[in-house]
Amino acid sequence: MENKKYKRVMLKLSGEALANDQGFGIDPTVVDRLCKEIKSVTGQGIQVGVVVGGGNIWRGLKGSAGGMDRASADYMGMLATVINSLALQDGLEKNGVDTRVQTAIEMRQIAEPYIRRRAIRHLEKGRVVIFAAGTGNPYFTTDTTAALRSAEIEADVMLMAKKMTDGVYDSDPKYHPDAKMFTHLTYGDVLRKELAVMDNTAITLCMNNHIPIVVFNIDTCGNIEKACMGETLGTLIEGK
Repeated sequence: MENKKYKRVMLKLSGEALANDQGFGIDPTVVDRLCKEIKSVTGQGIQVGVVVGGGNIWRGLKGSAGGMDRASADYMGMLATVINSLALQDGLEKNGVDTRVQTAIEMRQIAEPYIRRRAIRHLEKGRVVIFAAGTGNPYFTTDTTAALRSAEIEADVMLMAKKMTDGVYDSDPKYHPDAKMFTHLTYGDVLRKELAVMDNTAITLCMNNHIPIVVFNIDTCGNIEKACMGETLGTLIEGK
């Protein structure tokens, strides 16, 4: 335990992280792998909060671009995150990990309402807390939700788990084979260079609350634990 760097972490998963290679739906095999990795982390005494997106089911911006009312489209996206959160909870508890889902929009039959002090108490008891339904407001991303909840629960770090990318690049490596990956960036670098890590609101929240961000590849088994242990991995974002 002497080499443990972080005591409490916020793990941000994209909705696609729960899907198969097609990027949609929920793949039970993928969920089980992620839950086993989270279990390994909690087994070392690290407290874990999770925010998961809903892009594998519905994207509010895509609905809005198609002519749907933006607020309605975003609320649908929030409900998609609840579906993913329940899938994660089921997978974690099947692996013997006590888990609570807290939603920003009340739906007491299936989850607790989000209460900051209760969430912290769950974490202190070793339970994984999954924060669902975004911030409860339209026009905010789940990246912003993760940054906000990180600040509220006083997380030591926000872990941005990405699919098919090892960190933050200066251009999209899918289209630019010579793209350069950064190992270290400041919050200001991300804002100035307009790097597509997360939206500016999320970056600014982390900057103002001194929350470091680690961006790493979720596809490689064991990376969640490595990130939690403070090993050199992906891209570290910190400092002004």
